[in-house]
Amino acid sequence: MSGLSYQYVVLRCVPRVDREEFVNVGVVLYCHATDFLAMAWHVEAGRLRALDPGIDVDQVRDALTFIDGVCAGDQRGGAAAAAPVSQRFGFLKAPRSTVLQPGPVHGGMTADPARQLEHLLERLVG
Repeated sequence: MSGLSYQYVVLRCVPRVDREEFVNVGVVLYCHATDFLAMAWHVEAGRLRALDPGIDVDQVRDALTFIDGVCAGDQRGGAAAAAPVSQRFGFLKAPRSTVLQPGPVHGGMTADPARQLEHLLERLVG
């Protein structure tokens, strides 16, 4: 299969870090060859509340909006959004001990990074 190589991380919501339970809520995809960096996300409040009834779902959505801003390189992403695309992906794939965490980096080949992002969202987040 010919195409473009890409890397992606699945974004996990970990409401209670001590329990190590999570729900996949988004995907960030980076394609170096085309300088493509974008995310797609979907939050099901009921699934998150099943893990932690007290979770602030709006705070999770705000964090995802911040990540979307970093990907897009706009003001929603703060100072991190001003960095080159490869550095922004590096920032987003770095583990943090917060409610929203990136999973391991995976890769593949695609002819269309945007379509691949939507496919991964459907397959891995639902």
